[in-house]
Amino acid sequence: MAEDLIGTHSRAAHCVVSVSIGYFLQDFVDMLCNQKLHQSWELLFHHSVVIICFSVAVLVHRYIGFALVALLVEINSIFLHLRQILLMANLLHTTCYRLNSIINLGTYVVFRITTLAWMTRWLVLNRENIPLATYTVGTVGMAIMTPMNIILFYRLLRSDFLKSSREAWREKEK
Repeated sequence: MAEDLIGTHSRAAHCVVSVSIGYFLQDFVDMLCNQKLHQSWELLFHHSVVIICFSVAVLVHRYIGFALVALLVEINSIFLHLRQILLMANLLHTTCYRLNSIINLGTYVVFRITTLAWMTRWLVLNRENIPLATYTVGTVGMAIMTPMNIILFYRLLRSDFLKSSREAWREKEK
């Protein structure tokens, strides 16, 4: 299995990771130009880590399979972006927002937390198959991404679920 994620990949897989780098670069530049730094620094940092890690894979033609696994995380981005759109449309108190919040947290656990945990485990178990420099880039990348995603999960949970519980409790006190 280690060789499959390290050295074996198709031209299409290489293209998917390459195009993903382009997406992250474009989104990075868009955020730099159109958002305030204090609002976007975490995503800029996230994108920087992804761009570096994916670029290593594309340039050395290795670890493409591992990068494809990392792209599973982006499935959850559909629901994160939909959440933002619903918030911008002032649809916070709708069934659609509530349903998206539930799906968002579910896909967050499955496609972000679980995937990052699996990737970290894979790195540790395959340490002997990976050169030190590449292992260091991967390990640092995971050490950055995992806490960032756990913090974001907590913020989403607090914002979409725990806040409403607190507000209901405050209403009962009045």
